[in-house]
Amino acid sequence: MNNQQPIYTEHIRCQDCYKCVRQCPVKAIQVVNDSARVMSERCIYCGTCVNVCPVGAKKVRDDLSRAKLLLKRKAKVVVSLAPSFTTEFPGLEPGRLIRSLKALGFWGVSETALGAEHVSAACAAVLKVGPPGAYISTACPSVVEMVRKYYPDLVPDLLRLVSPLQAHCALLRETYGEEVGIVFIGPCISKKLESDAAPDRLHVALTFRELQRWFEDRGIDPESETPLPEDVFVPRLAAEGALYPMDGGMNHGISARLDDPSVRYMALSGVANLQHSMEGLREASVGKRLFLELLACEGGCVNGPQARSSCGTVLKRLQMMDYVKDGELVQDSSLDLHREVEASALPGAVHETAELLQCLRRLGKTTKEDELNCGGCGYDTCRTLAGAMLDGRAEPNMCVSYMRKLALNKANALIRAMPTGAVIVDENLFIVDCNHKFAEILGGETLTVYEAKPGMGGADLRKVLPFHELFAKGLDAEVPPLRKDLRLGDRVVRVTIFPIETGSLVGGILQDITEPAVQREEIIQQAQAVIRKSLTTVQQIAYLLGENAADTELMLNGIIDSYRLAPAGEAARGKDPRHV
Repeated sequence: MNNQQPIYTEHIRCQDCYKCVRQCPVKAIQVVNDSARVMSERCIYCGTCVNVCPVGAKKVRDDLSRAKLLLKRKAKVVVSLAPSFTTEFPGLEPGRLIRSLKALGFWGVSETALGAEHVSAACAAVLKVGPPGAYISTACPSVVEMVRKYYPDLVPDLLRLVSPLQAHCALLRETYGEEVGIVFIGPCISKKLESDAAPDRLHVALTFRELQRWFEDRGIDPESETPLPEDVFVPRLAAEGALYPMDGGMNHGISARLDDPSVRYMALSGVANLQHSMEGLREASVGKRLFLELLACEGGCVNGPQARSSCGTVLKRLQMMDYVKDGELVQDSSLDLHREVEASALPGAVHETAELLQCLRRLGKTTKEDELNCGGCGYDTCRTLAGAMLDGRAEPNMCVSYMRKLALNKANALIRAMPTGAVIVDENLFIVDCNHKFAEILGGETLTVYEAKPGMGGADLRKVLPFHELFAKGLDAEVPPLRKDLRLGDRVVRVTIFPIETGSLVGGILQDITEPAVQREEIIQQAQAVIRKSLTTVQQIAYLLGENAADTELMLNGIIDSYRLAPAGEAARGKDPRHV
């Protein structure tokens, strides 16, 4: 467990359900010893695994203690509040939220949307003079991570601009000085990456859920707070930058500054949609300037992984649109918003077909028909799972069909090796499986059928076993296991019947106790029982004899001692019987 990463696994709670593997859009999960961990070198921190984990084993790093420590160390700490606060606290007057944050110890509250307005201005300036081609936004940290790690050929198409949050940090430092402390609060997990990458500019990144917990710990209810006249956003209110949390909001801000019909805009959200859209983009002939606003969360930041899910995207968009205020557009940003983005080579190699086939054989898949591609392991195809196994990201026991076959093989091997007859039947009394000894005890046609079809799967037990009605009773879990000695032809068979799955499967063990070897074993067991009983009786007799002997010894010793202590004359005369 590496709880220093923004997302980590609490291994003791992981139940090896592989749901995180199935849902992770980039398969950044490694399964080791049936526990799924997040691979930081592959993760894009979209938060999908956190939200789908049924037992809460995927955790988001808790940075509340860092924020509290910053409040103690810095005289002036400002909150950079994500514009999606309007959907996180629907209907709440901003002044009440600002008053609540100040009650926690913050000096002031500013809108991250101010940084978004500077980014829009910088994007418009790039597009105005740029050559034809694709321009990919860098507002979403998860998108930047995805391009760097999974589409390195598209890195040249990324805008060399910082995110709105980083732009806002630069604005706050320009306004309040380099010593100001900055804490971001929003729905995004990947913002913690930005804090880790530049801790001198962004000290702490909190999620809305962390903020809610902080409010609860302090007993603060924003609805009940009374704002003061000074409880307003600093240094000013944001304008169209507040639309950034919904897909298309960034395009709106750029197009409002760049009146150029030759520039085309597209807004795409959701990692799955982005993956489909990016394929072949580099090779495509765009022809014109195409700006791609890409957001990892479907619908935009309003649906961030740590945001409320109490209402739908349409309602959230309406809340955002109702909040946005008209204001003067930032045309030329004075901030240094330049950044460089480098591709990150992922571990793992392209595997040869022979390697994949060898790995598939390990899973018991020797033909194309064996590759079910059921997705139970979390991977779309069996070959993808095989590749993950070769990379060290997956284990054979993730394959459901493999584990089922393995369990059946073990059960079959055990049944075949049993020295007694064994049979399993279903609720309709049809044989599921049996061993050779079972057919041998029944003999005749049953043995012939077994030789032709080992296991006799599908055969009707009622046609081969006279006392089949006992198996029907064994389907009832409330009935204890049955054990009877029954005559079968010239044999006496000891039958034990027990439920395997209540109402659906019942098992039976048949032992021919007329066999010489069994008779000898019975005699030996009875003789041993007699010996044990005799030994117990002897021990009891010895105990009683020993106890009586001890009592006699004590009595005689007492008489001897009394004579030793008496005067000589008295001892010679003996005691007067009247005085005894």
